[in-house]
Amino acid sequence: MKTLIPLLTGAVLAGSLATAQANEIVVGGKNFTEQQILSSMTTQYLEGLGYDVEKRAGLGSAVLRQAQENGQIDLYWEYTGTSLINYNDESAEGLTVDETYQKVKELDAEKGLVWLEPSDANNTYALAMREASVEETGITSLSDLAQAVNDEQGLTFAMNAEFYAREDGWRPLQQAYDFRASRGDVKRMDSGLVYQALRDEQVDVGLVFATDGRIPAFDFQVLEDDQNFFPAYALTPVVRQATLDANPELAEQMNTLSGLLDNDTMSTLNAQVDVDKTPIEQVAENFLEENDLL
Repeated sequence: MKTLIPLLTGAVLAGSLATAQANEIVVGGKNFTEQQILSSMTTQYLEGLGYDVEKRAGLGSAVLRQAQENGQIDLYWEYTGTSLINYNDESAEGLTVDETYQKVKELDAEKGLVWLEPSDANNTYALAMREASVEETGITSLSDLAQAVNDEQGLTFAMNAEFYAREDGWRPLQQAYDFRASRGDVKRMDSGLVYQALRDEQVDVGLVFATDGRIPAFDFQVLEDDQNFFPAYALTPVVRQATLDANPELAEQMNTLSGLLDNDTMSTLNAQVDVDKTPIEQVAENFLEENDLL
């Protein structure tokens, strides 16, 4: 708690840091479109069910996780691979989607965190190129990409700073596929700017999320991860055990919402925000109304 309170004071966490009590839920979220949609959707959904909800969105992954462990966040949507690798220091190599979920569920239970039912959305990382570039170069897989880098074809990359530094990110990806791009060929920027840079031909390859609606909208092609480097990132609601104890119906309620989400659904919702420029709150509200949850 001592190390986190300074990070979460001010506008992000205005008000009391007291642990949520019965019928009071603090919903967290990360700082990219999908997570902002989910935090808004969850907040509106739970408020509709009669909960007193405070939303604390727009946080970095590590800060958000620490806030939940410290009791400052009750509930947020996490990705199985992120928790397994980054928060539990475990390898996901060779694990199926279900095995990854079961393992992280067991590990986080020891920390007082409960993984509810996973959705069918698997927002794993991917590298993408413009379809026109794929046709021109013949690069369709990460092995093809590695060969092109090793042949010094001068490819440039864009990715967010988190992926560049994380333990299942850029460096181990290069090791797995046996290539090494020079530091000058890698541009680090916010995730949203990666898509613009790739679309506008400022770079050749961009880091994308598999459920992002801009992939089809901008005519990108995801390169095949032919060596299965990227672990499963099943999107799942994670809640504190103490919060479930105080709100016994919460698990079933969140599982209902989780059961409605898959890759196509999330891509559509993400595109409504990032491509159609529909406000996040409206996208979340429309989804809930269409599914009779609001």
